[in-house]
Amino acid sequence: MRARLEDVAKLANVHPATVSRALNERTRGQVSKDTLERVMRAADQLNYRPNTMARSLASARSSSIGVVIADLAVPLFAHMIRGIDDAIGDAGYTALIVNTDNDTERERRHLRSLEERRVDGLIVTTSTLDDPDESRRFSRVAPVVNLLRASGDPQVGQVISNDALGMTQIVEHLLGLGHRRIGLVAGPQNISTSLARLRGYRNAMLENGLDIDAELVETIDHIDTAQGRQAAARILDRTDATAIIGFNDLVTFGVLQELRARGRVCPRDVSVVGYSDIPAAELVAPALTTVAVDHYTMGVEAARMMLNMLDKPDEYAPRSVELPVHLVVRETTAAAAAVESLSVS
Repeated sequence: MRARLEDVAKLANVHPATVSRALNERTRGQVSKDTLERVMRAADQLNYRPNTMARSLASARSSSIGVVIADLAVPLFAHMIRGIDDAIGDAGYTALIVNTDNDTERERRHLRSLEERRVDGLIVTTSTLDDPDESRRFSRVAPVVNLLRASGDPQVGQVISNDALGMTQIVEHLLGLGHRRIGLVAGPQNISTSLARLRGYRNAMLENGLDIDAELVETIDHIDTAQGRQAAARILDRTDATAIIGFNDLVTFGVLQELRARGRVCPRDVSVVGYSDIPAAELVAPALTTVAVDHYTMGVEAARMMLNMLDKPDEYAPRSVELPVHLVVRETTAAAAAVESLSVS
């Protein structure tokens, strides 16, 4: 017969309510060390496992947090999910992960499922800027924290990276190498990361005395390698760019593919810089110069923000956490002078 909470209480010689507090990671701090040890020994001896369904019904909480991912095939999300899971696991929560594939109807189906499972909160990586109903769609299910992308809703907390700083570091690195014709494959203009990186590129160019040439900028509407390659082709067809920046590393791999297809050598003919520093960035040949974003820490911070909101709802105020980034220089960038001399030899 399965052991009951009352059996553990009897063996440990404590009240059942004390057992409940001791076995709940979020309340065990209310129990003395000696009592906690007795309860844990008794639970282990009886092979007791808490009835999580009953606990959730009693507390009106499911001890689960929904994590809405745009595309699980994108490597950076694995690091974010691990950060979220580590942080909420320590607090006694479980992550329920759904993948939308950037499809609104699929997202709606997943939200209905998460609502049926009574998740206590939502950590969302799919926020866009062109859907006025999006914030309400998420907040109707549970409290929300935005991760990676901002929604523009001041009532929603968010954890993002300092993309303006990242693009400034890239542009200044290329300018330091003598590049002046710097192209950009910009991301979809309905997400905050794309706008922030495009704005950072433009500001850095202007602050260094360079005009913005619209011919050097191409915008994609879907984040993948194929669109990165197509955008790079358009830039190369109409300009004499000596360097190209990609919206993220996956897009930038497409830029490298297009250069190889044209018989142009990176960085001898064109320098290339990515963004995100996914694991594959240092494995490609040549190894990719890119901006490193600590996606694991972003996940941890989003989880902490969510836990704070759930534990102290009356004290919680939405805020924006912006994490620093840094440029990692590898093999895809070289001095513009070397580019020009070698390309004409």
